[in-house]
Amino acid sequence: MHASLSTMSRQARARFAGAMTTRENRTHEKTLKAIAKRSFCTLATSSPAQRPHVAGVLYQAVGTTLYVSTERGSRKARNIAANPHVAVCIPIRRLPVGTPSSVQFQGRAEILPVDHPELVRLAGAGRLKAVTSHGELELPDGCFLRITPMRRLTTYGVGMSLVRLLRDPLNAAGTVELAA
Repeated sequence: MHASLSTMSRQARARFAGAMTTRENRTHEKTLKAIAKRSFCTLATSSPAQRPHVAGVLYQAVGTTLYVSTERGSRKARNIAANPHVAVCIPIRRLPVGTPSSVQFQGRAEILPVDHPELVRLAGAGRLKAVTSHGELELPDGCFLRITPMRRLTTYGVGMSLVRLLRDPLNAAGTVELAA
Protein backbone atom coordinates (compact mmCIF):
# COMPACT_ATOMS: atom_id res chain seq x y z
CA MET A 1 0.00 0.00 0.00
CA HIS A 2 2.82 2.39 0.83
CA ALA A 3 4.32 1.86 -2.65
CA SER A 4 1.02 2.69 -4.38
CA LEU A 5 0.62 5.89 -2.34
CA SER A 6 4.16 6.82 -3.28
CA THR A 7 3.41 6.07 -6.95
CA MET A 8 0.20 8.13 -6.85
CA SER A 9 2.11 10.95 -5.25
CA ARG A 10 4.68 10.88 -8.07
CA GLN A 11 1.89 10.80 -10.65
CA ALA A 12 0.15 13.73 -9.02
CA ARG A 13 3.40 15.68 -8.89
CA ALA A 14 4.12 14.92 -12.55
CA ARG A 15 0.59 15.89 -13.54
CA PHE A 16 0.83 19.20 -11.65
CA ALA A 17 4.27 20.04 -13.08
CA GLY A 18 3.13 19.17 -16.60
CA ALA A 19 -0.04 21.21 -16.25
CA MET A 20 1.88 24.46 -16.31
CA THR A 21 3.32 23.89 -19.77
CA THR A 22 1.64 24.94 -22.98
CA ARG A 23 -0.77 22.20 -24.00
CA GLU A 24 -1.97 21.56 -27.52
CA ASN A 25 -5.65 21.54 -26.50
CA ARG A 26 -5.39 25.09 -25.11
CA THR A 27 -4.35 26.89 -28.21
CA HIS A 28 -3.59 30.52 -28.71
CA GLU A 29 -6.70 30.91 -30.88
CA LYS A 30 -9.08 29.35 -28.34
CA THR A 31 -7.74 31.59 -25.60
CA LEU A 32 -8.01 34.76 -27.68
CA LYS A 33 -11.51 33.76 -28.77
CA ALA A 34 -12.53 33.25 -25.14
CA ILE A 35 -11.22 36.71 -24.19
CA ALA A 36 -12.95 38.40 -27.14
CA LYS A 37 -16.26 36.63 -26.46
CA ARG A 38 -16.50 37.80 -22.84
CA SER A 39 -16.99 41.26 -21.38
CA PHE A 40 -16.52 40.75 -17.62
CA CYS A 41 -13.32 40.29 -15.65
CA THR A 42 -11.85 41.00 -12.26
CA LEU A 43 -9.11 43.62 -12.18
CA ALA A 44 -6.56 43.61 -9.36
CA THR A 45 -4.57 46.75 -8.54
CA SER A 46 -2.37 47.81 -5.65
CA SER A 47 -2.33 51.09 -3.74
CA PRO A 48 0.83 53.09 -3.01
CA ALA A 49 0.66 51.54 0.49
CA GLN A 50 0.67 48.10 -1.22
CA ARG A 51 -2.92 47.34 -0.29
CA PRO A 52 -4.52 45.11 -2.93
CA HIS A 53 -7.87 45.95 -4.49
CA VAL A 54 -9.95 43.75 -6.79
CA ALA A 55 -13.01 44.94 -8.71
CA GLY A 56 -15.32 43.31 -11.20
CA VAL A 57 -15.36 45.38 -14.40
CA LEU A 58 -16.80 45.29 -17.89
CA TYR A 59 -14.22 45.31 -20.66
CA GLN A 60 -13.93 45.35 -24.43
CA ALA A 61 -11.10 43.40 -26.01
CA VAL A 62 -9.35 44.76 -29.08
CA GLY A 63 -6.82 42.09 -29.96
CA THR A 64 -5.12 41.24 -26.68
CA THR A 65 -5.65 44.72 -25.20
CA LEU A 66 -8.56 45.31 -22.82
CA TYR A 67 -10.35 48.65 -22.46
CA VAL A 68 -12.26 49.48 -19.27
CA SER A 69 -14.36 52.58 -18.58
CA THR A 70 -14.05 54.13 -15.14
CA GLU A 71 -13.80 57.48 -13.39
CA ARG A 72 -10.53 59.21 -12.50
CA GLY A 73 -11.51 59.31 -8.83
CA SER A 74 -12.18 55.57 -8.61
CA ARG A 75 -9.91 53.44 -6.46
CA LYS A 76 -8.71 51.43 -9.47
CA ALA A 77 -7.77 54.58 -11.42
CA ARG A 78 -5.98 56.10 -8.41
CA ASN A 79 -4.09 52.85 -7.83
CA ILE A 80 -3.09 52.58 -11.51
CA ALA A 81 -1.90 56.19 -11.54
CA ALA A 82 0.52 55.23 -8.74
CA ASN A 83 1.34 51.69 -9.92
CA PRO A 84 0.52 50.51 -13.46
CA HIS A 85 1.03 46.80 -12.69
CA VAL A 86 -2.29 44.92 -12.68
CA ALA A 87 -3.66 41.39 -12.77
CA VAL A 88 -6.76 40.26 -14.64
CA CYS A 89 -8.93 37.15 -14.32
CA ILE A 90 -11.58 36.41 -16.94
CA PRO A 91 -14.07 33.73 -15.86
CA ILE A 92 -15.40 31.55 -18.65
CA ARG A 93 -18.66 30.13 -17.39
CA ARG A 94 -20.05 26.96 -18.91
CA LEU A 95 -23.75 26.51 -18.46
CA PRO A 96 -25.68 24.87 -16.98
CA VAL A 97 -23.17 23.18 -14.63
CA GLY A 98 -19.51 22.72 -14.04
CA THR A 99 -16.45 24.52 -12.88
CA PRO A 100 -15.83 27.75 -14.78
CA SER A 101 -12.72 27.92 -16.89
CA SER A 102 -10.60 31.07 -16.77
CA VAL A 103 -7.88 33.12 -18.40
CA GLN A 104 -5.63 35.22 -16.19
CA PHE A 105 -2.64 37.42 -16.75
CA GLN A 106 -0.45 40.15 -15.35
CA GLY A 107 -0.17 43.35 -17.33
CA ARG A 108 0.28 47.09 -17.41
CA ALA A 109 -2.55 49.58 -17.33
CA GLU A 110 -2.59 53.12 -18.65
CA ILE A 111 -5.18 55.80 -17.97
CA LEU A 112 -6.51 57.43 -21.15
CA PRO A 113 -8.77 60.50 -21.33
CA VAL A 114 -12.10 59.95 -23.11
CA ASP A 115 -10.91 62.17 -25.97
CA HIS A 116 -7.70 60.18 -26.55
CA PRO A 117 -7.25 59.74 -30.35
CA GLU A 118 -7.08 55.95 -30.08
CA LEU A 119 -10.35 55.79 -28.11
CA VAL A 120 -12.07 58.17 -30.51
CA ARG A 121 -10.95 56.03 -33.47
CA LEU A 122 -11.98 52.72 -31.87
CA ALA A 123 -15.32 54.07 -30.62
CA GLY A 124 -16.03 55.61 -34.04
CA ALA A 125 -15.37 52.24 -35.67
CA GLY A 126 -17.78 50.55 -33.22
CA ARG A 127 -15.05 48.50 -31.55
CA LEU A 128 -15.75 49.67 -27.97
CA LYS A 129 -19.52 49.14 -27.78
CA ALA A 130 -19.37 47.03 -24.61
CA VAL A 131 -17.82 49.94 -22.69
CA THR A 132 -19.26 53.00 -24.47
CA SER A 133 -22.93 52.19 -25.07
CA HIS A 134 -24.24 53.62 -21.78
CA GLY A 135 -22.86 57.17 -21.99
CA GLU A 136 -19.36 56.40 -20.73
CA LEU A 137 -17.81 58.87 -23.18
CA GLU A 138 -19.90 61.67 -21.63
CA LEU A 139 -18.96 61.14 -17.97
CA PRO A 140 -17.47 64.39 -16.56
CA ASP A 141 -14.75 62.53 -14.63
CA GLY A 142 -14.61 59.62 -17.09
CA CYS A 143 -11.49 57.93 -18.37
CA PHE A 144 -10.51 54.58 -19.81
CA LEU A 145 -7.99 52.00 -18.75
CA ARG A 146 -5.95 50.38 -21.49
CA ILE A 147 -4.68 47.06 -20.14
CA THR A 148 -1.93 45.30 -22.03
CA PRO A 149 -1.02 41.77 -20.94
CA MET A 150 2.56 40.68 -20.45
CA ARG A 151 3.75 37.90 -22.74
CA ARG A 152 2.18 34.98 -20.86
CA LEU A 153 -1.48 34.21 -20.29
CA THR A 154 -2.35 31.39 -17.92
CA THR A 155 -5.47 29.34 -18.41
CA TYR A 156 -7.59 26.88 -16.50
CA GLY A 157 -9.84 24.54 -18.47
CA VAL A 158 -9.62 26.44 -21.76
CA GLY A 159 -9.78 24.00 -24.66
CA MET A 160 -10.98 21.10 -22.49
CA SER A 161 -14.36 19.45 -22.71
CA LEU A 162 -16.49 19.92 -19.61
CA VAL A 163 -16.39 16.17 -18.96
CA ARG A 164 -12.59 16.11 -19.11
CA LEU A 165 -12.33 19.17 -16.87
CA LEU A 166 -14.59 17.57 -14.27
CA ARG A 167 -12.69 14.27 -14.41
CA ASP A 168 -9.18 15.72 -14.49
CA PRO A 169 -9.13 19.16 -12.82
CA LEU A 170 -5.47 18.79 -11.79
CA ASN A 171 -4.49 18.73 -15.45
CA ALA A 172 -6.52 21.77 -16.51
CA ALA A 173 -3.88 24.52 -16.19
CA GLY A 174 -2.01 25.81 -19.21
CA THR A 175 -0.17 28.79 -20.62
CA VAL A 176 -0.29 30.73 -23.84
CA GLU A 177 2.69 32.79 -24.94
CA LEU A 178 1.88 35.99 -26.83
CA ALA A 179 4.05 37.31 -29.62
CA ALA A 180 6.60 39.88 -28.49
